[in-house]
Amino acid sequence: MRLNLPLGLAACGVVALLAAGSPTFAAAPPVQPKDGPGGIIDLGATIIKRGLGKAGAGSFLFYKSGPAPAEGRPVVVLLHAWGAPNPQAYGAWIDHLARTGALVIFPRFQELNRTRPSDASAIAARILGTTFSDLQGDAEAKPDRTRVALIGHLAGAPIAANIAADAGAQGLPIPRLVFAIMPGGIASDARARGVVLHDLSRIAPETLVLTVIGDRDARAADLAARRLLREASSVTSERKLFVRALSDDHGFPALTATLSSPAAVDTAYDGGAIKLPPEPPRDPKQPAAPFKWTPDMALTGEQTTLVAQINNARADSLDYLAYWKTFDLAAAAAFGGSDAGALKGNPRFSDMERWADGWPVKRLAVETPRASAPAAVAPAAPAAPRAKPASSRRP
Repeated sequence: MRLNLPLGLAACGVVALLAAGSPTFAAAPPVQPKDGPGGIIDLGATIIKRGLGKAGAGSFLFYKSGPAPAEGRPVVVLLHAWGAPNPQAYGAWIDHLARTGALVIFPRFQELNRTRPSDASAIAARILGTTFSDLQGDAEAKPDRTRVALIGHLAGAPIAANIAADAGAQGLPIPRLVFAIMPGGIASDARARGVVLHDLSRIAPETLVLTVIGDRDARAADLAARRLLREASSVTSERKLFVRALSDDHGFPALTATLSSPAAVDTAYDGGAIKLPPEPPRDPKQPAAPFKWTPDMALTGEQTTLVAQINNARADSLDYLAYWKTFDLAAAAAFGGSDAGALKGNPRFSDMERWADGWPVKRLAVETPRASAPAAVAPAAPAAPRAKPASSRRP
């Protein structure tokens, strides 16, 4: 049956259908703030990109040009996901951090198909030790060893926690903040594939420890995040936060909090274009150490897919507001001596602003983890009655 509708009413219906079914008419997500945490900062600055150390075991450095402040630059160490050793995968975030005045250190702790996950924490710590040593007296980079924060993404998260735990013993600066984002790649035990956790109870009590996960592919990251918080037992619950970013498809493009979403590619930060000093010539009298390949050096199919997603990620509202902003606020709190309670109580921390039509973007879910309860001591079992001796009389 055909309905004859007035022309104006029919036109309104067509517009309504188009608005409902076409992303052209959907509300745009929030843009990057003009300033402040997560915001656009000092676009006129020139960012220095340097290599330090040797090829295959060095650091990339990023900071604003010009002499460092008298006290030095706050330091952000960014520990990449497994299989993503090129800083361009995090280039947009690195650019933001450098423009805030930070010295960003990106240790290249993984040689693809040569590095074992179980060795990565020690390699990263060794590279950082060399980097801090080489930067002594550097008037431009000049790290402030009292203001150091660690960011770890996926497998980089447990590596960041291990570095924080071992910092005192290895002569590294004690980090004031561990920012573990989408943590993963943790070995179930010392013999399993993955990053083996060290004794995280050695993380300094004054450290702020934040874990950030998304709501997509979330189960493994949720378990890993809570494990990191739980095993950092010397840090009180008042200095810990568990944060969850929520996906939101109210507008277009939708915001999807996946494992790869903290990456934000900027090809201006391609490590291939940043020269590292070449390896020194090997003494022919000293034979090269034998190389023994093991299966855990190679990426699995799942990891290969995830790395591809990381290498194609673009900055969006989740980056600006869920990751960059929360880190900026957490670093300010950690360096200023505030605890996680003050951070959680800051209404800006969980706010994700609004879609273009005024609808609020889903806020971050923020919780203080429970204090680890002491292990319950099971009551001693009553002694079993002594068995009566068997009779020697035959039946």
